Amino acid sequence: MQALVYLGKENMEYRELDDPRPGPGEAVVRVAACGICGSDMHGYHGYDPRRIPPMIMGHEFAGVVETGPMTGKRVTVNPLLTCGRCNACISGAPQLCEEQRNIGLPPHAGAFADKVVVREANLVPIPDEMDFVTAALSEPVAVAYHAVRIATRLSDRPLSARRIAVLGGGAIGLATALVALSQGARQVFLGETNANRRATARSANGDIVAYEPGGADEPAIASVDLVFDAVGAQATREAAFRMTRRGGTIVHLGLLPGGDGVDVRRLTLAEIAFVGSYCYSTIDFRETVALLASGGLGPLNWVETRKMSDGAAAFAALDRGLADAAKLVLVN
Repeated sequence: MQALVYLGKENMEYRELDDPRPGPGEAVVRVAACGICGSDMHGYHGYDPRRIPPMIMGHEFAGVVETGPMTGKRVTVNPLLTCGRCNACISGAPQLCEEQRNIGLPPHAGAFADKVVVREANLVPIPDEMDFVTAALSEPVAVAYHAVRIATRLSDRPLSARRIAVLGGGAIGLATALVALSQGARQVFLGETNANRRATARSANGDIVAYEPGGADEPAIASVDLVFDAVGAQATREAAFRMTRRGGTIVHLGLLPGGDGVDVRRLTLAEIAFVGSYCYSTIDFRETVALLASGGLGPLNWVETRKMSDGAAAFAALDRGLADAAKLVLVN
């Protein structure tokens, strides 16, 4: 098979490899589409010690099962690998499993390839009419779906009655805004430094007010009920605490290291709920597939596709800020 192999910092190569072989309880999936995640870019830059070259990254994917009981089925794949035995797994929160790991992290080869081996239990069938690029969005959109569900659970008012802001216009930030709107939010402010991404967000849904941080459209101090920080940098955490009203909520999705920007005094005096959101539950993932299949997020004009064979150039384009789309998906 052909695969896009990570060879070290900012070094990817499309090369020939042996076909993978499934073990007990596993299946081979022929990959049709696989999205580039921000964590893949983190590894590309050499910042993730878990990504040890040479290796195949990629965990946002869909394709056709080639072996086992589900041979011929069109599927997307939940990439979380968990123990299935602990209290978190049994209670429906496998993302909190202490043994949780991912497809696309050693020793589990990822899906930037023609084929990938996955657990049969992680296969999620998709409708015949659902295209593979849309299905490959299930993983990142499930992250957003889970965050919105957490925010809804913490509130005593519906999303339609809350003033909402999202910080970050990448795939997770934009998906969070779109999921919130699909679940009743009337308008979402979205802060993004890249002008082209702001334009992309506006074109995705007319109820998104995409603004430049520090610009005229940025929400005023203490004016927002609910903030989603999809970046997790010092600047966005500071912005979140600045714009959240007394009694409001901040949902933190960003995975950048460090904790600078968290205003503990304001958190206390203003009774702000500051909560983390990580990945998704199994139910979140399946409900996200259904949401995408129904067209509930509107036109997916924020997604760009490129050939898997051109994957090295796609990573380089993202690195240099030359990709305007919120999400790049590699297709075979």
